[in-house]
Order: sequence, then C-alpha cells, then structure tokens
Amino acid sequence: MIMVKNLSMEIITAKMFNELHVAILEAYPDEGYNLIKKGLIAFGLKDAELIAIQATSEGQNHHFFEYLPPVLEVQEKYASLTPFARFAKMFAQIAKQVVDEYGEKGEAVIMSAVEQFGKKRGQGIAQRARSNGFENTVENYLSHYDMGRSELFEFESSYKKEEIEQTFTKCPLGQQWADDGTGEYGILYCRMIDPSIAKGYNKNFDVVHDQYVLKEGQCHFKFQMKEGR
Repeated sequence: MIMVKNLSMEIITAKMFNELHVAILEAYPDEGYNLIKKGLIAFGLKDAELIAIQATSEGQNHHFFEYLPPVLEVQEKYASLTPFARFAKMFAQIAKQVVDEYGEKGEAVIMSAVEQFGKKRGQGIAQRARSNGFENTVENYLSHYDMGRSELFEFESSYKKEEIEQTFTKCPLGQQWADDGTGEYGILYCRMIDPSIAKGYNKNFDVVHDQYVLKEGQCHFKFQMKEGR
C-alpha cells in the first residue's frame, strides 16, 4: 500500500485562502481585494506570511503573496497557537469583513468558497484511495482522509452498512471560534465543509450534520452512501 502523507495545515489553510480569494473577488470585483486585505491585517500579516512560506515550501500554490508586502516589519502574533487555531482565526477574520459589509449575501459568498474548498479536498481523498487501489466507498473514506486528526480532536466513529456515524466532543476549530467570539463566522465553515468534502469524494455520499460544537457543544454526523454509487 502506498502511504500518502496527510496534508499539513499550512497547505490546507492556503487552499482555503485560495477559494476565499476567488469567491470574494468574483462577487465583489471592486471591493473584494480590500476586504481580504483587511481580514489578513486583522489576522496578522506576519502570521499569513509564515503560512504562505511553509505552503510554498511544500509545493502548494496560493494567492497570499498578492496581499503581502515584500518586507514585513511586524511581529508574528500567534506563534504559540496550533495550526488549527491559526486556520480558524484567518478564516473568521476574512469572513467577518465580507459578512459585516454584505450580510446574508456575504454569508453566501463565504459558504460558496467553503463548498469549493471542500469539493476539491473530497476529490483529493478519492484520488488518495484510488492510488492504493480502493474505490471511493464509505469504508475507504476516513482511512484516506487528507487532514491528520491530532489529539486536539476528540471523537468516536461507528461503521454501519453504507454509513459512518461520528460524534466530535472536541474540535480545535470550533473551540477557537468560541473562544474568540467569532462563532457567527465560523459556523459558515461548519455548515458547508463536511457535506462538500463528501460530495467531492463521491457524488452519492450525503452528510447529515444535526449538531454543532458551536451550538450544541458537540458535532454529530451521519455519512450516508446512497444507492447508485
């Protein structure tokens, strides 16, 4: 079996930023650049630069440098935080600029960016499975997932016929949004990400997400494969 490495959070963060860049500029060609730039400033330009450099070193193309000056005379803000926390903070700050300015229409733009991000990740997970000679079935989904599950996640998984049920009692992304008081922006990510990854993995893969860490204190999922796979 080919051991396909998990993607680093720097690569995943860069991929998310790329989709935010595309969706926001497409929706708001005149204001989009400044909205994203304001979000990165609120997040921390040095922190964004370090993510960008690491993602580049791992072969991931991105749009970060279009928003960053060649020389930054500011300090890193979040050196003590995990990559998951930095992802959450960056997403929330960019989403905040768009949602605060455009309301529900802005929410739709952010969610469309997450949808595209998720679908592309799901396609990548299917390719990871295929590289090892496996089909994109329920059984091969989590075993070929692209993001590592660190000890910062606490969850239980149970497998049934054509279904995976998961309950997360701890999620570093949701916890960071809760700690920062940015849950109204983070929930836009939570609503879209798992259904979108599943659809990218297999068009007949559905996700029922009926509880959220940011609302009920835990996330509860049912990943269900429809007939016709």
